[in-house]
Amino acid sequence: MSERLPASARPGAVPSWSASRPRRLARAGKAASVLFAVALCSLLSSCTQIRYIAQAGLGQLSMAWSAESLEDAVGDARRPWRTRALLREVPHIKRFGERHGLTPTGNYRTYVELDRPAAVWVVSACEPLRFRSKTWSFPIVGNVPYVGWFDLKEAKAFAAPLKADGWDVDVRPAGAYSTLGWLEDPVLSTMISSGDEALGELANVVLHESLHATLYVKGQTRLNESLASFVGDELAKVYLDERLGPFSAEKTAYMREQERSEARARALHDAYVHLNRLYASPASDAEKRAEKKAVLARLKEDIGARRPLNNASLVQFRVYNSGTPELQALLSTCGGSWPRFLGALRKLEGHRFSAPQENIGRVVEPLIRAGCR
Repeated sequence: MSERLPASARPGAVPSWSASRPRRLARAGKAASVLFAVALCSLLSSCTQIRYIAQAGLGQLSMAWSAESLEDAVGDARRPWRTRALLREVPHIKRFGERHGLTPTGNYRTYVELDRPAAVWVVSACEPLRFRSKTWSFPIVGNVPYVGWFDLKEAKAFAAPLKADGWDVDVRPAGAYSTLGWLEDPVLSTMISSGDEALGELANVVLHESLHATLYVKGQTRLNESLASFVGDELAKVYLDERLGPFSAEKTAYMREQERSEARARALHDAYVHLNRLYASPASDAEKRAEKKAVLARLKEDIGARRPLNNASLVQFRVYNSGTPELQALLSTCGGSWPRFLGALRKLEGHRFSAPQENIGRVVEPLIRAGCR
């Protein structure tokens, strides 16, 4: 699972630094672009937004100073062989994605070794007896139902007043994020898992985040994230088949992890449906809260969740896991061609949506009826 900090726009030209220039100078150039973006956004934002954008800028600055070229990371004999082997695959994954319609970018040409278990901590909030998310508004990207923080203490500090105001609040770790083309995203150590499924998971994350730099619809987070999840899940399988073969140990391990993930997804979906019906029922608020507590306790045990679950947890699951049947149907209508599939979806960039988080099926079905044209 991955997460993205708000930012948008298609990638522009990437500065080309000659080999003779000091590496720190290259990093300083990146840092300057981050601080410029922070200053610009601050002029357009409220105090809360300024605080958020400032920490995002400082987090990006830290990333820029810590980054090393992917080539240096792969060639560093002090680094574990397994990590170096996985990093060596990143250019192959990028080229694979580009062959299937993803936009070429300057992303994933550097590597950052983080000294923490997550890239960012994502804060989301939802009403306690209704699946209605709190949203935050930012320039360019519009309304989003989550905000990511580089520091766990800051994330918890931001979450505390939301809880005090009665919201269900979720603070979850995320191993990756995307700046959607504004900056050059690095490969992060948190993108590399420890099991045999690591190559498939790495491919999934790179392809997921690359989709965000390819197609982004302002204010439609559910569409953006669910589409990226669909593309990452499906294309990672194809990548493993092409790179190692359909019966490789890596493909087997990845598919096993995908099956576990799908089982958790079914349990989360069932809990969401159950509670959604409960909240719409004539039961008293006290009865709803009691039933909600029981449902979430069973769910936590069933899926082995390590943190408390609440409405915010379930809403975020929906943000990343909606519209799969319709997206699969559109891909089939496009003859299994990913470039045609993405080309059809680009029509949604100019679409007028009726709601901030529009139902994905409602906007994708007309593309299916149009025959992927």
